[in-house]
Amino acid sequence: MIHAIDHLVILVSDLAAAAADYERLGFTVVTGGEHADGASHNVLVSFADGSYLELIAFKRAAPSHRWWRHTTAGAGLIDFALLPSSTPEVVAEARARGLELEGPHAGGRLRPDGVRLEWQTAMAAGEELPFLCGDVTPRDLRVPHGAAHTHANGAQGVAEVHIAVRDLALSAQRYAQLLGTEPALVDGRPTFALGAGAIVLRSPAADPEAEALAARIAARDEGIFAALISGVTTLDPQLLHGARLLPVAP
Repeated sequence: MIHAIDHLVILVSDLAAAAADYERLGFTVVTGGEHADGASHNVLVSFADGSYLELIAFKRAAPSHRWWRHTTAGAGLIDFALLPSSTPEVVAEARARGLELEGPHAGGRLRPDGVRLEWQTAMAAGEELPFLCGDVTPRDLRVPHGAAHTHANGAQGVAEVHIAVRDLALSAQRYAQLLGTEPALVDGRPTFALGAGAIVLRSPAADPEAEALAARIAARDEGIFAALISGVTTLDPQLLHGARLLPVAP
């Protein structure tokens, strides 16, 4: 079973500068650490709804990394993860519904305090689908909590994730195979409720933001286009390092 949206991945070129700018936006930013392969490091913005933002920067060239290709297009939202009860179980369930997933694969990160985190990931071939991120070590070690959930700008969580796709019907079918649920049609867009949030599929065809959606697909292929952050009145786009994060006022 997939419980919720786990986190959004935001690629940045300078991690320290991005962390400072997100603090200026009113977010509480927590140092994450260095990933197991040593190629990247991150900081985290954790929310009361259990989701979080991962700001990640590469420390060296990593052509084999899933996200390295995005460095060509620059900073911005590049991926997102869902939280499974068990990565192997969800992989088996999705395969039974006709969706092939790669994994589970072992992953990890070393926190600055020396604590090593471990998780399992799995992913489909299609760029529009998220990856799974299931914890092996306790999730509280990976995801900051307590005071980290309090943000000066009032942020509470990820209300919606919007995905740029070429073919709404085809992508809706693939999401249904992954999630095991059928979408509702909201304003003509297939929408999957998931935990406290929702996943919304959007295509350049007949969308008010057709040009921006097409530009996203041209630059990075299909994938995460925007996210709505609940509890926030305003977010200065100049400080978001290319991420299309939209405020949802309380």
